[in-house]
Amino acid sequence: MTTPPQAQAIAERELCGMVNGLAHRIADHVRQRAVALGLTASQATALREMTGPMTMRELAERMSCEPSNATFVIDKLEKQGLVERRAHPTDRRAKHLVLTNEGSALRERLLELLTQDSPLAALTPEQQRALQGLLEKAVAHQ
Repeated sequence: MTTPPQAQAIAERELCGMVNGLAHRIADHVRQRAVALGLTASQATALREMTGPMTMRELAERMSCEPSNATFVIDKLEKQGLVERRAHPTDRRAKHLVLTNEGSALRERLLELLTQDSPLAALTPEQQRALQGLLEKAVAHQ
């Protein structure tokens, strides 16, 4: 049995509204935690995404922004002594972004704050993994 197009459109609209609402709640959560640490939301996002040395392009992809925007954010973090640009080990044209000791410590504190009262905290770890799998499938669908 197939779902009538109008009912499917209504279901998709409602689902899109929920996903959008969750995205806004997560963004607000990140912004509030960033302010508590003296950071902007973009700086907090960059720190959260820096799981190890990476190029500016890799960071921009993780932040879902243009490399020029990521560069602006990294410039500020570098001035604060939280990030360093180092020679890339295999590409002379690229730089590796690396957290300083201070940057690593601040990132750890940020991650702690982000888990407190997270919009996803109502879900068990299994439910979070299931949601992640469903979202990955939806995003990958062409």
